[in-house]
Amino acid sequence: MVKEYIKQELRAVLAEIDGVPEAFDPEIMAPARAEHGDWATNAAMRLARHLRTSPRAIAEDIIRRLIDRPLDADRVAACEIAGPGFINFRVAEGYLHRALEKLLAAGNAYGRSSQRAGKCALVEFVSANPTGPLTVGHGRNAVLGDTLANLLEWTGYSVTREYYFNDAGRQMRVLGESVRARYEEVLAETSPPEAAAHAQWDKHAATYWTKVIGDDRIEVPASFPDGGYQGAYIKDIARTLVDTHGAALLAESSVDLFKEAAKEAIFADMEATLARLGIRMDTFFNERSLYDSGAITRTLDDLRAHGHVYERDGAVWFKTSQLGKDTDTVLVKSTGEPTYRLPDIAYHRDKYRRQYDVMVNIFGADHIATYPDISRALEVLGYDASKLEVLIYQFVTLMRGGEEVKMSTRRANYVTLDELMDEVGADVTRFFFLMRSAQTHLEFDLDLAKEASDKNPVFYLQYAHARICSILQKAEETGFSFARKANLRRLTHEAEGVLIKELLRFPEILRQIAEAREAHRLGVYLRGVAESFTRFYHWCRIIGEEEELATARIALARAARLVLRNGLAILGISAPERM
Repeated sequence: MVKEYIKQELRAVLAEIDGVPEAFDPEIMAPARAEHGDWATNAAMRLARHLRTSPRAIAEDIIRRLIDRPLDADRVAACEIAGPGFINFRVAEGYLHRALEKLLAAGNAYGRSSQRAGKCALVEFVSANPTGPLTVGHGRNAVLGDTLANLLEWTGYSVTREYYFNDAGRQMRVLGESVRARYEEVLAETSPPEAAAHAQWDKHAATYWTKVIGDDRIEVPASFPDGGYQGAYIKDIARTLVDTHGAALLAESSVDLFKEAAKEAIFADMEATLARLGIRMDTFFNERSLYDSGAITRTLDDLRAHGHVYERDGAVWFKTSQLGKDTDTVLVKSTGEPTYRLPDIAYHRDKYRRQYDVMVNIFGADHIATYPDISRALEVLGYDASKLEVLIYQFVTLMRGGEEVKMSTRRANYVTLDELMDEVGADVTRFFFLMRSAQTHLEFDLDLAKEASDKNPVFYLQYAHARICSILQKAEETGFSFARKANLRRLTHEAEGVLIKELLRFPEILRQIAEAREAHRLGVYLRGVAESFTRFYHWCRIIGEEEELATARIALARAARLVLRNGLAILGISAPERM
């Protein structure tokens, strides 16, 4: 790429100048204004204090040396001073045409890099316990995680998408109790099960049911357990159990069967929801396996062996106050039950055991004060904490008519991800979750999401792709053959050059946003591609032009379609051919 070539030549020149620090690394950036050129460096201004001369004099010396080398005219057309000492570079037109030809040859692989080939990455995201359907909040987590995984794959990583969950503990017990309560309610709402001779129901009072099992008559409150799950999905699970087992489950003394039935149904619902978003998980990691394998006990023993654990008031504490935190942290309660930090530490040790080069966690803002404890523990245990990254995202507010949407129409006190997709579609759902930086609170405007106009960024990008497809189809209908070799040197119009440069930025953009973990920037870039294509097509006709020029412009339109399609694929969004 020209950027790397310019940087290489600049380094060689700076090495010849007395007083330039050996470790000095010149920055190459895009100028703030396109008319200033294609690339620029502020090296002269940064070196002024080292060389004790004016930035402009330094810039003049650098340019003189670059010209004397000389610069490759097939790649750089000109370099010039701007302002107090910026050096601007203009890319040679011939280079643009050759690079465009390579873009077209790469096809669907354009933008992919082998930079991280041989490296393995783990992205842990969603990780919601199976206690209910995925909500809008889970949706932002899911889309951020999946899109980041796509970006890492495009830069060469072998990526594992992992879902971590806990199907034990109080939450799951209450889930089982909730399903059992609904199971009893469903039975009471129907006539006594004819096929279940060992059990029958009769209504006893408004809030009680009399359960008859054998010779025993037990009055059972119809109310839910404290903190029970009251969504309609709980009753749906209960109905399925009644349909399958009738009243036979009344004889169950524990809620384990109800809990397992709920977990199985809810996980199936979660996976179906994620599939609608185009998300698949490679692995599901059960916290319970850490108990079964003894990993949690070993983790606590190892922390104790390193002198970072002590007991007080019957609880086990982690000495986080010696590791940068204001207070110490409970790892095991006085009841003997571990807090969630201990299994989390054991889980992350397992990630290191699996030898990933990069491990990324997608966490909501409610974890911002707790995840550092995991990093502290890993460092104490001798792990390279720099391999572990945490991406914190802010929460989502649904807006309609300028006001917050607070209630679901069908299920409990939240809006499910499926309800959102039912209203606006999966493509819009994914894109809108990526419209802002993860660290920014997101207002999801339902009115805008459903608008079929240029104001809707998803519609704008998909329409741009469909429009190019339509142009190419019309060209073919008029007799154009895509087998013709394009003479790309005919692309000399300013709007053509701007579009080519924008398309050639794609690989660099992908590398930057993957390294910065800033998936939202890809949508911004694609908007720029669509706008550049619109300007190009406004000024540069295709159908009706003489054959050689039309062929070159068709090639440029195909390149724009390719970049839009590849970019939308990374975002997990469809690229329709007609709208």
